[in-house]
Amino acid sequence: MMTNASTAGFATSATWVAILACTCILLSGCVGSGKAFSAKSAAPGDTVRAGRAVGGHVAVVYSPAYEINLGGLENLHSFDIHKYRKIYSALVNVGALAPGEVYVPPMATDEQILRVHSRAFLDSLRSSATVGRCLEMSKLAKMPSGLADAAIVSAFRRATGGTVQAAYLAVHYGIAVNLAGGYHHAKPDAGEGFCIFNDIAIAIRELQAARIIRRALVVDLDVHQGNGTAVCFAGDDEVFTFSMHEGDIYPIPKETSDLDVELQAGTDDAMFLTALASNLPALLDKAKPELVVIQAGCDTLAGDPLARMRMTPQGIVARDAMVIDECVRRRIPVLMTLGGGYSADAWRAQFMSVARTLGVHGGRISTERATSAGAGGKMAGKGG
Repeated sequence: MMTNASTAGFATSATWVAILACTCILLSGCVGSGKAFSAKSAAPGDTVRAGRAVGGHVAVVYSPAYEINLGGLENLHSFDIHKYRKIYSALVNVGALAPGEVYVPPMATDEQILRVHSRAFLDSLRSSATVGRCLEMSKLAKMPSGLADAAIVSAFRRATGGTVQAAYLAVHYGIAVNLAGGYHHAKPDAGEGFCIFNDIAIAIRELQAARIIRRALVVDLDVHQGNGTAVCFAGDDEVFTFSMHEGDIYPIPKETSDLDVELQAGTDDAMFLTALASNLPALLDKAKPELVVIQAGCDTLAGDPLARMRMTPQGIVARDAMVIDECVRRRIPVLMTLGGGYSADAWRAQFMSVARTLGVHGGRISTERATSAGAGGKMAGKGG
């Protein structure tokens, strides 16, 4: 999702002001201090709720609790944590999704997280310094741990719970989208690159433990290698990890996926789609998955500050469609997570992709309408 240089250029004074503001919020009682924020807790006004699959085929999972609110500090980070809300709002605004259709997930439990991560790592997240290292924001070490846990770790628990729920829904309905997730840099004993929990690995292990699936395929299309996912499933013959990424950027050194395809800086739509098309059918044949999980990061877009590919929003839509449509054709359940993307309009490309999936497989708006809405900039004010 991101590089170690992602936090360069932070305004130090603004950072300290935001930390002070967040501390005041904590001390005022708006966010409870004391014990670590537990998996059983919930954000004020938050509700876990069942939804309805659009067209009986596409389930969408989202919660307002995916957002991190640190009194403005979150806006100093290169990752737009508000993109989840922007995408959700845009989908509702164009009629691709109704609020009542959305599944609002619970937080991932300790039991689910410990299927992948070590107890030592989970316990270490009580320290704001550990959370700061995961997010590459060293200034968070000065924040009260209770606030870092309640405002940050809980959001990642919620997004991870969203991917777990979406995995169950994908198996039931055929297609599911979590409007968050894709935290593919997190490893069993550490988080990095704005990733705390590896939600993809946790969801797969959850369904395996429930004996719902045995075999899975991870299709990672983010511009950065899914190094954490590769480590989580190293030596596991029942989970195949595939990563297509820019070869000369973070992470360096890279881990070893079951199949890595390294692309050059300057890769455009045609080059990316050709590489994907040449690998996808054979991947599905070899892995024989009962669930495919897509990490659909859009930091492959031209102009992304942390990479040098040259894809367009239309290319992102075509890329995701290639995987989803082939899974549908083969009757393989497929789950999409959103991953990275750091350009100002990255969320629009992902909105267009999700809207296309809802249109084609859920019978909602047309691909042309989604593309037009995304290109026209009509959702900026309403979405964010």
